[in-house]
Amino acid sequence: MAEETLKNTEGEVEAPASVETADVVTDTAAAEVVAPPAADAARRAPGGDRRGRGGGDRRSPRSSSNRSRAPRSEFDQHMIAIRRVARVVAGGRRFSFSAAIIIGNKKGKVGVGLGKAGDTTLAIDKATRNAKKNLITVNLSKHSSIAHEVEAKYTASRVWLSPAPGRGLVAGSSVRPVLELAGITNIVAKMRSGSKNGLNNARATIEALKQLKA
Repeated sequence: MAEETLKNTEGEVEAPASVETADVVTDTAAAEVVAPPAADAARRAPGGDRRGRGGGDRRSPRSSSNRSRAPRSEFDQHMIAIRRVARVVAGGRRFSFSAAIIIGNKKGKVGVGLGKAGDTTLAIDKATRNAKKNLITVNLSKHSSIAHEVEAKYTASRVWLSPAPGRGLVAGSSVRPVLELAGITNIVAKMRSGSKNGLNNARATIEALKQLKA
C-alpha cells in the first residue's frame, strides 16, 4: 500500500510539471512560426535591410565596367559622298542611300568601294566591305613616293601622277585622300579632265596606281 501511495503521489506531482513543459514548448514553437513574417515585413519595408546572408548588397554590380570594347580596324576611311537615290517602280519611287568610301592603312594598301541600302549605316557598311574586296597594294619608294610617272583614265576622268621627293603631297579632289590612305606623301597629281565626279576620280587614281611597276 505504501508503494502504491508513493506511485500515485509521484504521478500527481509529475503530471502538472509535464503539462507546463508542454505549454512552454508549444509557446516557443508558436513564437518561431510568427517570427519569420515579422522579419520579412521588416525587410520589405522602405529602407529595410536588403543585405543577403553574407552581409553584402544583393543589387547587381554595374555592367558598364564589364563592357567589351570592339577592336579597332587597321584601315582608315574617307567618305567621298553619300546621297539619296530613287528607283522608279510600278507603285511609285523607292528611295535608298548610296555611299562611296576610300579605305587604306597608310602602308601601301588602298581601295575604293560603293554600297547601296535603305539605311545610311548599312550603305556605309556595304561600301566598306566592297572597298576591302577591291584593295590594291602600292609599291612605295624610300621617300614615300612612287617609282615613275603614270597616267590612267576611268570613264570621263583622267589623272596624271608624278613622283616629287621632298615636295609633299600636291593633289586635289578625291585624288588626295586616295594617295594619303595609300601612304604616299611626296607626289604631284593633276586632273587631265574636267570631271567633277569624286568616285570616278578616285577610281582613276586607283587605276593609275595599278600601273606602277615594282
